[in-house]
Amino acid sequence: MAGTGVWVFKRDGVMQLEADEEGAGAGRRWRRRLVYVPANETMGSLQALERRLAGLGWERYYEDRAVVQLHRRDGGADLISLPRDFARFRSTHMYDVVLKNRDHFKVLDN
Repeated sequence: MAGTGVWVFKRDGVMQLEADEEGAGAGRRWRRRLVYVPANETMGSLQALERRLAGLGWERYYEDRAVVQLHRRDGGADLISLPRDFARFRSTHMYDVVLKNRDHFKVLDN
């Protein structure tokens, strides 16, 4: 069930939906985290995520003050855009990473 509220990224790599007082999810909290499956490691920083992605053939393609983009070294057309400020890392970014690296990452709801 989807709730309404604001996604907050915690230091331990867990995203938490803080529900609106009037929303359908009032009083409930949803937590999402991106996990690197082979090591069962929660991605808690851009550096940790980039390190794991580099091991899978991803490298920096473009960066500016707000965004870091990664592409596959082998020349594939895939591109992953990540916020430089990891506090802005959202579930859409998590699912983009999972979609392009299905056997290596997953999103867990806690």
